[in-house]
Amino acid sequence: MVRRARTIPVVWPTRTMNTPPDILARPLTLPCGASLPNRIAKAAMSEALADERFGPSDRLIRVYERWARSGAGMLLTGNVIVALDGRTEPANVVLEDDRHLPALRRWAEAAQGHGARLWMQISHAGRQSGKTITRTPVAPSAVALRGMAGLFAKPRALTTPEVTTLVERFAQAAGLAHAAGFGGVQIHAAHGYLVSQFLSPLVNLRDDAWGGDGPRRMALLLAIVRAMRAATSPGFPIAVKLNSADFQRGGFAPDDAILVVRALETEGVDLIEVSGGNYESPAMVGRGELAAHARASTVAREAYFLEYAQRLHEHTAVPLMLTGGLRTAAAMAEVVASGAAAVVGLGRPMTLQPELPARILDGSVTAADTFSARTGVRKLDDALAVVWFQEQIHRMADGLDPDPRLGKLGVVWRLLLANLRG
Repeated sequence: MVRRARTIPVVWPTRTMNTPPDILARPLTLPCGASLPNRIAKAAMSEALADERFGPSDRLIRVYERWARSGAGMLLTGNVIVALDGRTEPANVVLEDDRHLPALRRWAEAAQGHGARLWMQISHAGRQSGKTITRTPVAPSAVALRGMAGLFAKPRALTTPEVTTLVERFAQAAGLAHAAGFGGVQIHAAHGYLVSQFLSPLVNLRDDAWGGDGPRRMALLLAIVRAMRAATSPGFPIAVKLNSADFQRGGFAPDDAILVVRALETEGVDLIEVSGGNYESPAMVGRGELAAHARASTVAREAYFLEYAQRLHEHTAVPLMLTGGLRTAAAMAEVVASGAAAVVGLGRPMTLQPELPARILDGSVTAADTFSARTGVRKLDDALAVVWFQEQIHRMADGLDPDPRLGKLGVVWRLLLANLRG
């Protein structure tokens, strides 16, 4: 028998005690004056659910109707791409003009119907756009990805006018999100995508206004923030997802991240999500810790980037968001109560337990269920996990419940077919 999706009414707690549910239920006022109703966010995950015109599909909107009742105070979309040849996956939503504005409005309305705020994550893959999408990817400099088995073509360096156009494209996407009624936007400047490539001394070898030293490598990100602010309004939240480090010798490092967060604070950014890694060094899937040492607390065992968030918090008053590895209400509350981050993000747990935040907030659940989508072959496991959890999103898109018993081989086969069609 096919299991149909069920929804659970959202309860927004208003207690003021100090248990994990009470701490996580506290609202957050952002620097721009906007607010989030609680401290739990649905983190960005690639949905790969665009329609044939690369707009938000009915299936994508159906997923966010489900997450609208999740209890999370903020819902971050997966990558919304500013150029067709800058997709991370074939079925990303792409905003090159205003043709998708009606569908964007439906998306925002569906996701925000029960109190959550929907924020659009805006991105461009740069050199991490695969050969099935483009044979001529772009990057700050013509530096190819290493160890990717020929999946990505060597990029060409962007011209100065093209960089200026990119700034305009990011701003246009933010303006469309604002016009459609989204609650905010996030610039994806992490995980080795294009803005992150400009920040990296290994990839940005330019010697112009957009590269050459630390201040010039961050020029693109700061220009995008300013252009987005001009395209929206003073009370509209603008966030940045930033690597704490690339975890590569000679790459973007924690000291670089400190300089960037200080600059972002000067520009009036409202929230910074702390992450790390890229396709060459995928710390964002669980290898992002500092040098190993004894870890006494639950939160230290769970949170991938906690130590980096703590360090960045010492250098900025901008609220931070911490995503990656958090699974227990106690650890989430400890992160918030300590001040290390103001918001905690849940990604993969919400593909299997869509109402998990509501259950954490009402105290009926103290931890996410644990699931494994591993084969035992390390080189395959990262890609398999991404696609296995994405398949759970696609089940919700079809009006079904997630299925923790979903087979691995069928998921891999569907991944191969999707990329061949790319």
